[in-house]
Amino acid sequence: MRRFRKPTDAELTILRVLWDRGPSTVREVHDALARGRSVGYTTTLKTLQVMHDKGLTVRENHRGLHLHRARHAEQETLGHLVTDLMDRAFGGSAAKLVIQALSTRRASAADLREIRRLLDD
Repeated sequence: MRRFRKPTDAELTILRVLWDRGPSTVREVHDALARGRSVGYTTTLKTLQVMHDKGLTVRENHRGLHLHRARHAEQETLGHLVTDLMDRAFGGSAAKLVIQALSTRRASAADLREIRRLLDD
């Protein structure tokens, strides 16, 4: 089993596109990233190549098209990122992480209901 490789900010942005869209070509990823900002196609291509080498994405050939997809589900990746942050910044304390998060930004009513539901479970 591969060790989890933490994505960079740029890689995480691409992973969000892949989680939202599903398997996508470089052009599709690039077009999604380019909305409202200046992103070079070759930068998108190179980043996807690096992500494939790191094991963050899988590249598949589908009817002559190279499709890229996230190797891991969004929840799995986010879980690894939160665990890493919790260990490094909060000494492994979930309570300190949650308290800091809730004191830093106002939570929506929907977020608070979900938090209450999780606490009740």
